[in-house]
Amino acid sequence: MQEKSKEIRELLAHVTYPGTSENIIALDMVQQVKVDGHLVSFRLIFQHASDPFAPALKKRCESLLSEHGYTAVIEPLFVHDLERPLSLERVHHIIAISSGKGGVGKSTVASNLAIALVQSGYQVGLIDADIFGPSIPKMFDAEGARPYMVDVDGHQRIEPVERYGVKLLSVGFFVEPDAATVWRGPMASSALKQMLEAGNWGELDYLLIDLPPGTSDIHLTLVQSVALTGAIVVSTPQQVALADAVKGINMFRSPGIGVPVLGIVENMAWFTPEELPENRYYLFGKEGAKQLALASNLPLLGQIPIVQGIMEGGESGRPVLLDGGIAATAFRELARQVIAAAASSPGAGQRVKITRK
Repeated sequence: MQEKSKEIRELLAHVTYPGTSENIIALDMVQQVKVDGHLVSFRLIFQHASDPFAPALKKRCESLLSEHGYTAVIEPLFVHDLERPLSLERVHHIIAISSGKGGVGKSTVASNLAIALVQSGYQVGLIDADIFGPSIPKMFDAEGARPYMVDVDGHQRIEPVERYGVKLLSVGFFVEPDAATVWRGPMASSALKQMLEAGNWGELDYLLIDLPPGTSDIHLTLVQSVALTGAIVVSTPQQVALADAVKGINMFRSPGIGVPVLGIVENMAWFTPEELPENRYYLFGKEGAKQLALASNLPLLGQIPIVQGIMEGGESGRPVLLDGGIAATAFRELARQVIAAAASSPGAGQRVKITRK
């Protein structure tokens, strides 16, 4: 049976999603494959109920399998129809924090945004999905923390570590701080799913997910596993960073994924000495991310300056937002913009459901 199921999946890997180079197997659109003689049944998963390619893809799969002697029974399903209530069912908004390249301060933005949301009266969780370079434990002074398992209604759950009012899970909690995390794509994706599905998140207003830079299997795993309220793209004003940010925006907007991009955050927008808060020095170019936001028809959610306190906060495990100053003001304004963007997102208010494997 397993061999037959593998054969069917190999055949269906020749079916690409229209307008892309990705096949429906790579996009995790084919689930619950069952083979009984020459009868094949499976679910064909779509991110949107109004997907215009759903009928054509179903017909293409039926024709391909018919050519190889199989009769197909295909159940097209919209991802929100797949109800599998787990630890995420009481999470109101799940927001991905992404960047086109490393070194633009994505984790710094995610950390301070999480605390700003807590200070605004919300219940917040943060998953460090940057599998290959987890930095959230250090930024929250939690490197020595070790999550433990708890029993919740007969299910084993991972109890998140809590710092500054934020519930945290990171792969960094399960490996030694100085150890190199060398994992293949499926292992990294599995780690993310474990933190998503087995975390004891309870009631949350916002669950932020700090993604690895670029586009990878981790990103596909996320968008195929949960219904995201939206994604935030972090970039510096530099052209080299902006070019990669465009790729990230296009990935979320691409057919077959279709995750709303809530907006862009321009980090390191200018340098301001903390003792001279009115002075601005544009070290990496001026308003590059702002121009990208305009060109992409996206909101500019915030501009975060370079100040020494941001670096010191990240190094000490006490994010700069906790100590005030111009950077804290910028992060609080970012939180206000994110709250408004999430509320108006097409995914706002939708109960999170996990796709059933």
